[in-house]
Amino acid sequence: MRWGDMDAYGHINNVQIVRMLEEARIAAFGPPRGAGLPGAEPPVAIFNDVEDGVMTLVVEHKVRYVRTLDYRNIPAEVEIWVGAVKGASFDLHYLVKDPVTGEECVKASTHLAFVDEATGRVRRLTPEQKERLEPYRA
Repeated sequence: MRWGDMDAYGHINNVQIVRMLEEARIAAFGPPRGAGLPGAEPPVAIFNDVEDGVMTLVVEHKVRYVRTLDYRNIPAEVEIWVGAVKGASFDLHYLVKDPVTGEECVKASTHLAFVDEATGRVRRLTPEQKERLEPYRA
């Protein structure tokens, strides 16, 4: 959590919550291919391991605010796991907890798909991609 993530009520703003989900997603599964310079390898290289010309796009976010996440000068705890894996898309689920009390603050999901940059068409997940996601399904 950053000081600037706080809103006038002293808790983390809803827009910043979605950014936190993005940070958790990138930390777990890697940045999109070609984004930034090389860094630490993610636990599951799925986004940075696609072929050239393929984009990883968010199709939908669902966010449920269970309770406010108050600002603290320590990182919030974010659990992330894989939900449904379909032919051409998959879901990631998140649980954001207060880092001191452990209380659940946000439950969310992101629906993602791989898209061919040239045609704009959704691409099917490869058997290898599905296999890499499988151990993280709940």
